[in-house]
Amino acid sequence: MKALVLGLMAAALLAGCAERGHGEIKQWMEESSRDLKGGIPPLPELKPFPVVSYDAADKIDPFNALRIEPERKEAGGANKPDFDRPREQLESFPLETISFIGIVDKTKSKARHAVVQVDGVVYQVGKGNYMGQNFGRIVDITGSEIVLKEIVQDPSGQTSDWVERQMTLQLQEGSQGKESKK
Repeated sequence: MKALVLGLMAAALLAGCAERGHGEIKQWMEESSRDLKGGIPPLPELKPFPVVSYDAADKIDPFNALRIEPERKEAGGANKPDFDRPREQLESFPLETISFIGIVDKTKSKARHAVVQVDGVVYQVGKGNYMGQNFGRIVDITGSEIVLKEIVQDPSGQTSDWVERQMTLQLQEGSQGKESKK
C-alpha cells in the first residue's frame, strides 16, 4: 500500500513539472521556425540518350564458349599414362613432400636403390618405381639425385595431350655420405 501511495505522488510531481518546461520550449520553437523556409531544389531534368542500333548479327559472338576456351582435342598420344595399372604407395604423395635421404648399393645385383622419406616413414625405391602424383617413373638414381619422368597434361592448356617432363629429387644436405652396401 505504501508503494502505491509513493508511486501516485511521484506521478503527480512529474505531471506538474512537465507543464512549465514545455511551454517555454514550444514558444522558442515557434519563434525560431518563423524565419525558416523549406526549399528543396527540383530534380535535374533527365536528358534522353540517343538510340543506337547494334548490327552484329553477321559478327562472331565475343562471349561464345568456343572463343573463350580453345578447342580441345580428344586426349591421347603416345604419352598417355596407363590408368588401369595398380598404383604404388609413393604415388599418393606429392613429389614436393618426398625427401631423398640416402642410397643403397647392392653389390650382388649391382643395383642402386634410393632411400626416401615421407611423413616420417622410410621407403626404398629403385629404377622403374613410380613416385609422385604425376605418374612419375624413376629412370635413374645417381649419387646425388633421383631422376624421374613425369607424364602431365599439356601445361599450355591448348590441347589435352599428355607430355613427358623430367623432374629430379636432390639428396638432402644432411644426408651426404649415407651410402651403404649390402
